[in-house]
Amino acid sequence: MTQDTTFEIFLTAPPGLEQALLAEAMELGFAVPKAVPGGVTVQGNWAEVRRANLSVRGAARVLARIGEFRAFHLAQLDKRSRKFPWGEVLRPDVPVKVEVSTNKKSKIYHAGAAAQRVEKAIAETLGAPVSKDADLTVKLRIEDNLCVFSVDTSGEGLHKRGHKSAVGKAPMRENLAAMFLRECGYDGTEPVVDPMCGSGTFVIEAAEIAKGLQPGRSRSFAFEQLATFDVDAWAEMKKQGETRETDLLFHGSDRNAGAVEMAAANAERAGVADCTRFAQAAVSDLQRPDGPPGLIIVNPPYGARIGNKKLLYALYGALGQVLTERFSGWRVGIVTSETSLAKATNLPFLPSGAPVAHGGLKIRLFKTGPLP
Repeated sequence: MTQDTTFEIFLTAPPGLEQALLAEAMELGFAVPKAVPGGVTVQGNWAEVRRANLSVRGAARVLARIGEFRAFHLAQLDKRSRKFPWGEVLRPDVPVKVEVSTNKKSKIYHAGAAAQRVEKAIAETLGAPVSKDADLTVKLRIEDNLCVFSVDTSGEGLHKRGHKSAVGKAPMRENLAAMFLRECGYDGTEPVVDPMCGSGTFVIEAAEIAKGLQPGRSRSFAFEQLATFDVDAWAEMKKQGETRETDLLFHGSDRNAGAVEMAAANAERAGVADCTRFAQAAVSDLQRPDGPPGLIIVNPPYGARIGNKKLLYALYGALGQVLTERFSGWRVGIVTSETSLAKATNLPFLPSGAPVAHGGLKIRLFKTGPLP
């Protein structure tokens, strides 16, 4: 593989958000984008791998498909893994670990034994150390006896933007927040309010989108440890990000003073303190900000996540009442695992989308058009 070799790049997403991620990949101009279960495939070279990590907000990881072959038994896997051109992608001085997924449709169905064969092949042909603690991961998927190798080019999950040190009790991941904002029709040209903002994820994400800030600008990536890494091209790519000024303000409030402090500190680190405002306030005290209508988006507590569900109906009811009375013309997005809690708001929701896997629960986005 050279710098210019074109191959398949897999942008992973929580099941249920593939279409939202597809829309983002198309908007960003990636080639041949296609939604598949668990994410979106695009075609590109190593520069596009770097660009995906830097610029895609909704992906959880970026996997580069580096090759494939058929193998019907472990000895064949061992032999073909030793002929695989690892040195074109991996470096002999960088530790790696191997993760395998397989199923009963394949003759090789013991994932642990398959991983051992591939680890040994890499260690003995390339000389790279194999370590369970390695930051660089080679993934092997065996399906119908086809062994497909990928390298995880992200390292830490892409929801870790690199400028949030403080998170609350039940945080919304940044990539999920970006996709839910997109599903609500948010494009950076309207104000956003989150009346239960926690560590500020929705507010900060919305402000970054409005300012054109690249989501991966503050962090490092696993691809920096690959043989294919071009330091100068990467530095140039990071410089090219278009940032813009915004006159909009993004508001977050929470009844917890600690959460408000956390959110303000996170916004400062993200470089959006100038256009975000955080205040300690109960939902009943929520006021409509001056200016044009926009989007209210909120991830309230839900039963399985925090506390007793029965106590939450009153909270959702109060939220719905405040939004109905004070936010005419604004759209609403509520993320919850409980349809009955969403209904307790009495808001005029549009048909809801697919459930999204999050922290062992299935959550949904309930959204409205502009409120009357």
